[in-house]
Formats: sequence, C-alpha cells, structure tokens
Amino acid sequence: MHLSNEQVLELDREHVWHPYSSFLNPTPTFAVKRAEGVRLYLHDGRTLIDGMSSWWSVLHGYNHPRLNRALNEQAEAMSHVMFGGLTHEPAVRLCEKLVKHSPAGLNKVFLSDSGSVSVEVAMKMALQYWHSAGQPQKHRFIALKNAYHGDTFGAMSVCDPVTGMHHLFAENLMQQYFAERPQARFGETLQPQDIASIQHLLENKKDVAAVIVEPIVQGAGGMWMYSADYLKALRELCDKHDVLLIADEIATGFGRTGKLFACEHADISPDILCLGKTLTGGYMTLAATLCNDKVSEGICRGEAGVFMHGPTFMGNPLACAVACESIDMLLENDWQANIKRLETQLKIELDACRKLKAVADVRVLGGIGVVELHKAQALEQLQPAFVEQGIWVRPFGKLVYIMPPYCISEADLTTLTQGIYRVVSKLKS
Repeated sequence: MHLSNEQVLELDREHVWHPYSSFLNPTPTFAVKRAEGVRLYLHDGRTLIDGMSSWWSVLHGYNHPRLNRALNEQAEAMSHVMFGGLTHEPAVRLCEKLVKHSPAGLNKVFLSDSGSVSVEVAMKMALQYWHSAGQPQKHRFIALKNAYHGDTFGAMSVCDPVTGMHHLFAENLMQQYFAERPQARFGETLQPQDIASIQHLLENKKDVAAVIVEPIVQGAGGMWMYSADYLKALRELCDKHDVLLIADEIATGFGRTGKLFACEHADISPDILCLGKTLTGGYMTLAATLCNDKVSEGICRGEAGVFMHGPTFMGNPLACAVACESIDMLLENDWQANIKRLETQLKIELDACRKLKAVADVRVLGGIGVVELHKAQALEQLQPAFVEQGIWVRPFGKLVYIMPPYCISEADLTTLTQGIYRVVSKLKS
C-alpha cells in the first residue's frame, strides 16, 4: 500500500537528511509522486513545471520512452559487473562517443559515480602525472574565486574558500591558490586586468600542478558568464608555464551554453575534462574524466605504473547504456537551434525583471537564465512562493535561475519566466 502525502512528509521530516538542510530549522519539502516531460506531479495533487532539470541534469525530460527502453533492455542483460579486469559493450560504446565528440586530443576516459568524484579523479591525475614526471613538488592547484567544483574533500579545496559553501572545513582542506575571476562578460573583449591575477600566480608559484576552471559559466558559485577570450589566454599561460589545464564541464557539457562543450566557445582543449550531471540525461548517477595522451602516458610511466583509483560502481552498465542513448538523442536533432530558441525566449521574457527594485542583474546564455537580486532571500519563504505559481525553481543566495529541460515548450517556458517575475516583483529591494 502506498503512503499518503502526509505520511511521506512525516517520515521525511523524521529521518531524511536533504542536501544543505537542517532538522532544527527545516525548509519546506514537497513530495513528488511521478514525473513526465517537464512536469513534476506532487503527492498533494499539484503539478509543477520544472525549471531546474533536477539540478541541471534532465535534458530530455522525465520518463522518456527511449531512455526507459535503454534502461530496461540493459537491466534484462546485466545491471552491474565489476570494472576491474572486465569490460562490456555499454561502457566501450560510451567512451567511444565521448572521445569522438569532446575537444580534440581527449582520448582516454575514466568512468566514475558523480561529478564531485570526477573532479577528485582529475586532481589525482594531475598529481600523479607530476609525481611520475619526477616533480612531486608540483602539488597545488589554482582555481578561480567564486568557483564551485563539488562537495568532496579534494573538490572542496578548489571551491572559493571565502564566498563558497565550505569555509567551515578550511582547516581540513588542502591549501590552494585562487585567482580573481574575469570581469569581462561573455561576448566582451578580455581586458589585461582580467588575466593579471592568474598570470601573476603562474609566474610566481612553482608548485602548481594544474589550473581548474568551469569554462564560460561559473555555476553554483554565482552563475557568472565570462569572456571566451579568458579561456584562450589561460590555455596559453598553462602551456607557457608547464601546468595542466582541467576543465570542469559538469554543468556546461552537452549543449547547455550553445556549444556541445563550453570549451568550444574558445576553441581550446584542456588536458583533463570533467563530465557528469547531464551524462545520462538525468536518469542515473554517472560521471567521466577524460584526459589526453600526455597525461595518461605520463601516469603510466611512473612509479605505480597505473592510475590509483577504482570506484566500485564505475562503468555501471545501466548508466552507460542510458548515457549512450541520451547522447544519441541529443545529436540526432538540431539541438543547437533548440538551445538558441531557449536563449532567445529567455532573453526577451526575463528582461522584464531588470526593472524590478529587487533585481541587480539579468544574465542569459544558451539554456541558462539568471536573475540576480540585490540581496539574498530566505529559501523557506521564496520556495513556496514559486510552488504557488506552479513552477519548480530552487534559488540560492541572491540568485534566481532556471536551466529547464531542452524539450520545454514555448508556453511552459513562459509559465516559468512569468512565475519568476511575479514572485520577484513582490520582493523588497
């Protein structure tokens, strides 16, 4: 017998610890009974249009028949098998697709469980590379201020230590270097001062193993969209100072910014690339870390002779099969025109928010729409207001943003943007 809405919420309040939540001061939680397309159907009978793609992962909408079929067919053959000493078709096919469509030179793929782990893997690759090269002193990383790269310990160390979410753990984290983020917006020409901070670090810090950045869009650290020229200059600086470049495309990969990978806006290729979130179209947890021959051969020539990492569920056949189908679905259609459609509509409809007293800025790129407020708002007050509008929008800090599924209709996207306008218009400046 199924639980009622009240029973679900009561048990949830008693036992379930949600991300960034408190049992003493809980924020509102809404029970979802099912999901289809761009809609979440709540236990209490209400329906919400999802503007978050379940934290930016559900590209094709919920309960898609092709993805369901890929999952079910693979489950009938094999749900999981260890990846140590064994391989299987879904993993091989997926890695081939990733190599084919990712920036040039990235031809080795390490599969893992989540985006944070893919960053951990990238950092370990960089450290092991320099250890193998006889330069173990190169053991620190440069990241950008306002960066966010995940919640595990290595990933936390390259998140902004001041404005980020992890300052409580500062004493326990590896100490890294942080450069000023570029102020030139996307589409603008890079100014000398935009690159000065990271240039100074690379010129004066001789213990740097790699630079890690979120290309074009800083995600959870502020939804800042910056000039592609910065990536071009950064690639040149890393080459000049013999430092690896790691691109964290967990949020931007697979078309969200209008290019398949955000690095393509600058026509550069990193030494290491992190993918996650959208990899399975939001169906299952899966991540990948790609690297070039320079990194893979360097590691394999070293003392260990192997890369020292091995998650139990890496290469999960179910996840790999769904990921293959999701990538095929994306590439079979004119996805770039579709993202342009979303971008055009978001720019037109969110522009109305610029005139509101509470709004400091409005930014749009590809399938990302951001309304930045002058001051942070309480989630426990703002979240129910969006639900009352029939939309699912999960703001954080000063940012009200949406990253809807690519399949969203014009009418449903208008419902999202109008709902945002109505809620934000009632906020005080």
